[in-house]
Amino acid sequence: MRHAKLAACGAAALMLTAACTAGETTTAGNAGGKNGYAAVADTALPAGGVLKLQTHVDTGAATGLDPQMADVATSWQLMSLVYETLVTVGPDFSIQPLLAERWETPDPKTYVFHLREGVTFSNGRAMTADDVAGSLERLRKAKSVWSGQLGPVTSVRKTGDGVVTVRLSEPYTPFLSALANVPAAVLPMKEIEDGSVKPKDEMLGTGPFTVAAHRQDVSWSFKRNAKYWSQGKPALEGLEISIAADEAARVAALQNGQASMAVLGNVDSRTTLRGAANVQVADQATTDYYYLFTNTRKPGSKLADPRVRTALNLAMDRGQIAQVATGGLGKPTAVTPAGLPDACDPQALPSASGDLDKARELLKQAGAPNLSFTLSIYSTRPAPAVAQVIQQNLKRIGVTVNIEQMDEASWAGKVYAAKPTFDAGLSWFAGYTDPAMTMRWWNPEQAIFNAAFTRPDKELNKLIAAAGRAAAGAGRKQALSAVCAKVDADAQMIPLVTRPATLGYRADMVSPGLYATEGYGNLLRLVADFRAKKVG
Repeated sequence: MRHAKLAACGAAALMLTAACTAGETTTAGNAGGKNGYAAVADTALPAGGVLKLQTHVDTGAATGLDPQMADVATSWQLMSLVYETLVTVGPDFSIQPLLAERWETPDPKTYVFHLREGVTFSNGRAMTADDVAGSLERLRKAKSVWSGQLGPVTSVRKTGDGVVTVRLSEPYTPFLSALANVPAAVLPMKEIEDGSVKPKDEMLGTGPFTVAAHRQDVSWSFKRNAKYWSQGKPALEGLEISIAADEAARVAALQNGQASMAVLGNVDSRTTLRGAANVQVADQATTDYYYLFTNTRKPGSKLADPRVRTALNLAMDRGQIAQVATGGLGKPTAVTPAGLPDACDPQALPSASGDLDKARELLKQAGAPNLSFTLSIYSTRPAPAVAQVIQQNLKRIGVTVNIEQMDEASWAGKVYAAKPTFDAGLSWFAGYTDPAMTMRWWNPEQAIFNAAFTRPDKELNKLIAAAGRAAAGAGRKQALSAVCAKVDADAQMIPLVTRPATLGYRADMVSPGLYATEGYGNLLRLVADFRAKKVG
């Protein structure tokens, strides 16, 4: 999913308990940590306390609080405190039960979900099969980005007490993975239909927390859901979340104890926090990745010429971008996120040749030997550093890149306008947990968000559909590789490097849980297990 309107290392487990070294930095790799965990909350600590988190951006205000319309990874993170899905993902990308205790697939086009008993919404009403079926049907018909990820769903029906059956028109391998993200959450359909709950303005779910207060772009206050179905969870009494756009302010809050946890983006923050008393920095690998996108619908743009885009792609030094902008934590990637099973090898693609002479020749053939364009980016780190390396890369083939940096809201308004006038932009996708999911955004008729600046390619769309149908095995790997090669040639949206997530926290104030690799941009996935520590 897009970022703003909207993406293999340690062998030993990092057990983050009371004994912590000041300023220690830990790195979670693709297969790092014990059983796929980078950090495991110390459940021997007593329950209670409040987590004080500082993050850089709020939910997407334009779409309100309706999870089915949420297309920002930070929205998913915050909404996951209140809403839950039928299934979830494990530390190894496996699909695991959540609100559905189990399911059967009697054939590749049919899924039968058996719902967990004893689940209630935070208002005390029991969750029913009608809520589940109604939620999925509502999402299927919604004009939202995530409705496209559900695939070819033809019907969703209650087929018994606590049983819901979903049928597809054709096999779609990522279906369960698509159900594992917040936009597919189970909503209180009875209250939505009678008008007592307006999902755009308020949140009512089955999750571990409820909303106590919210001021857009300022703060959130969550309190423990006393009616939560999982016994003994959540351990925290609540969360106090502050929206702090300035990373230096978040770093200072960690140092002085105003925050017990903070989301970080600048690779230099690790150096700043080194040696800070009771502060740890955990680097989590993700399947998210940065990508460069061009406005090929802009009248008269040289970027509409595929020869120009191929030249730009050839000049991208993804290894340098990863090393400089992400401190070596990111990895070069193709359209299938690096690290996922069956993902394409970016080094096997034509652009990996780095043939600068060919790039210059293509620019000459296109009548753009001295090409100049503006790259619109948002100011959240490390995006500016990624843009600067791109600028240096393209300078080698005679291309001048003027970087236009702005706050996220202004950037989104410019890029996702009805008739956008930007030249090129930089953003990131959440990479999800199935390699056939993110590639669907390369079909603008399906993605919706990029239809105003991306031209559809019928051949590419057919390859994307075929990859979605392909079952696990050699045939699927081939289908995915065909999409990777076509995306590499089309180059309207150019995958770059994976985007690591970095979390700073006070080891004397909180014991967190963290997957070694996250697929849906959710640093708070295991928050129900977090433990707060008493200071002093």
